[in-house]
Amino acid sequence: MGIYMERFGIISLLFVAAVMVNMANAALPDLEFSLHKNGPANIERANSGPTLLVIGGIQGDEPGGFTAASLLVTHYKITAGQVWIVPNLNFESIIKRSRGVYGDMNRKFSKLKQTDPEFETVQKIKQIITSPDVDIILNLHDGSGFYNEQYIDALHNPRRWGQSLIIDQAKIEMPGIGISGIENTEAGSVQFNHLEQLGRQVVADVNAAIPQTLHQYRLKNTHTALGNKEMEKTLTYFAINHAKPAFGVEASKHFLTHKRAYYHLLVLEGFMNNIGIKFERKFNLAEADIKKAMYDKLQLAFYNKKIVLDVANARKRLNYVPLKKNADIAYISGNPLVAVVSKNNRFNVRYGNRNLTSLKPSYFEYDDSLEDIKISVDGNIKSISLGSTVDVQQDFNVHSIAGYRVNVIGFTRKGVRDESNQTIKLKNIRSRFSVDKQSKIFRVEIYQGKRYCGMILVRFNALKQTTLIDNESHSIA
Repeated sequence: MGIYMERFGIISLLFVAAVMVNMANAALPDLEFSLHKNGPANIERANSGPTLLVIGGIQGDEPGGFTAASLLVTHYKITAGQVWIVPNLNFESIIKRSRGVYGDMNRKFSKLKQTDPEFETVQKIKQIITSPDVDIILNLHDGSGFYNEQYIDALHNPRRWGQSLIIDQAKIEMPGIGISGIENTEAGSVQFNHLEQLGRQVVADVNAAIPQTLHQYRLKNTHTALGNKEMEKTLTYFAINHAKPAFGVEASKHFLTHKRAYYHLLVLEGFMNNIGIKFERKFNLAEADIKKAMYDKLQLAFYNKKIVLDVANARKRLNYVPLKKNADIAYISGNPLVAVVSKNNRFNVRYGNRNLTSLKPSYFEYDDSLEDIKISVDGNIKSISLGSTVDVQQDFNVHSIAGYRVNVIGFTRKGVRDESNQTIKLKNIRSRFSVDKQSKIFRVEIYQGKRYCGMILVRFNALKQTTLIDNESHSIA
């Protein structure tokens, strides 16, 4: 499998975010969206099957959609066909928990002034939509209530959007010509142009897995070309007018985020099964498993793993984090919805529209002379790379290194400044200095004089868990 991340026009082999924050500037970094390409590598497109483009987060207050899209990046392996994923299209609005900081982005695809703050973002996603490689598009939303063709009550009626699959029209009539008469310059014929036919098949397949009748999906045709002025401005209608089959997918806002993501994934898999995309999934498609999966790839690393933090269940505040002196802050994360934003001399770690923790920095010159340390874990001597996480059942002891000092955050022993060669149990470390709320994960930092070299995390009494990329070493690759 190949998973690629494209950001700032660069393709990387890691599906991680890399952002620079100038500490003297405003509260938010330049939060551009990322494009992730998931599918078999080195296969000719003609033999690889269709390419599905999935977009989440066009409206920042709809976490079901962008959470499901991020799970496609982190927990799916596409074995036939290709899935391109933009999980964080309107990233600033996601971070600020706003439908649209600069207005509704999903109403900016017909006409947009170059002075609009989101002009460049809209242009970039248009280029991706109209790429000759893209065959079909799904735009993920969370909608109010439950769509129903008939009025049942205030929550279930034709004016609601939740639990619906949206099409602008029944069919794309002519390859190369949008229904507004806009000529499409992209080569190739339109696959999947019978929108209603495909949509009804997917809805039928999805509903077979939903026993609650009122929670089942329904196909909603907005008949956009017949004068629906609002829908004329949307991403899907732009796609239709460029001969690109496109659907809106709505999960009900009536549900919690993990349940919305569950319904989105049901629909996504329904489409993949119907159009010939094959995949493997790293969790059971059940609400409880999705809720767990949402938080199992949330390590965060700064400055080439000089600092590694497990922020999935981090304390509300982490103090004295050794950031690099006189430098922008650079980080990577295993989840495309994670961002670090500065606020009031601290750095908030955001996961979508949730705040995971707040970092209070201490600033140091950095030293690159050390790559690993020796540590006794439950009596076994190991060589551990800086940036790794080590599981401990009983105790650990970091071996001394000439010219270096060990600082176990939360551990003190009278008369001891260098905390190497100390056998340390969980009871010896003050719990309030832990990284996590359960007081099981602690920082072990290494210094050369006043210069910071790096850290490892020790995790007490923990079963081995999946971390960012490397399941064996528990480290960020």
